[in-house]
Amino acid sequence: MTTWNEVSLQVDGEGAEAVADVLRRYVHQGIAIEQLFPGEAWEDEPRPAGPLVVRGYFPADANTETVKEQIEQALYYMRLLYPIPKPTFKTIEEEDWADAWKQHYHPVRIGLRILIKPAWLEADVRENDIVIEMDPGMAFGTGTHPTTQLCLEACERFIKPGMTVADLGTGSGILAIAAARLGARVVVAVDVDEKAVQVAQENAARNGVSEQIRVSKGSVKELLAAGKQFEIGLANLTAKIIQTVIPDGLEKIVMPGGRFIFSGVIDEQQDEVCSALEQIGLMVSDIQQRGDWLLITTERQTT
Repeated sequence: MTTWNEVSLQVDGEGAEAVADVLRRYVHQGIAIEQLFPGEAWEDEPRPAGPLVVRGYFPADANTETVKEQIEQALYYMRLLYPIPKPTFKTIEEEDWADAWKQHYHPVRIGLRILIKPAWLEADVRENDIVIEMDPGMAFGTGTHPTTQLCLEACERFIKPGMTVADLGTGSGILAIAAARLGARVVVAVDVDEKAVQVAQENAARNGVSEQIRVSKGSVKELLAAGKQFEIGLANLTAKIIQTVIPDGLEKIVMPGGRFIFSGVIDEQQDEVCSALEQIGLMVSDIQQRGDWLLITTERQTT
């Protein structure tokens, strides 16, 4: 059985994004940022400010001590500029990894109608709510991170019944499921991680949208191999990954005039990422910001 190391820090909202950016270099499959005392909030209401817990996981193997030292050193230099605590490390079994954060995962309202509900909890469902039940397991995507919330709000704005949608780097499948629940006729979702593919398929079934969503292992090339272009593209990925897949024909995923929505980009990366996207014909039409995180909406040129 695989054993994992958990690294965690309790910080305020401003520090959480900086700490997550550091930890992301060393951990497996993304960072979880969780409200320690979460509450529900509508889009036009103030969101709870914190405290927040930043968590990440990396394999417990021969490199454990080296990785711990690297994390501690990186955070030490950050601590010289900003007050953050020392990281806490603990070892957990793989079967417990998926459950390690559940005590902090609660229902959250996003946008006007979306309610993200952990599959193991009850929630106060209101009239016209679009309820999405999630068990992210070992995949990234709980609905609590600002990048996911920005994407879900964009889905609510742009996805109309009957549309076709591509979800690049689907993780837990949360964006694909939201697209289907908002009426998308076809959603093709891909991820390079086999565990994420399995989790996304299970969550699609849990929400009764398996017929609308096709999940498979892959990336840009696999979406292009599907032989169709989509009206909406979704990519909640880091700036580095976005730039890595651009040469694979990223823009061809969406049809001319279609929208491609990107999240996972921090504000200091805005110019670099937007320039790279516009060079392949994905013209920036809107930028939304939450904290340090950006949502970049692009439209593919028709000529």
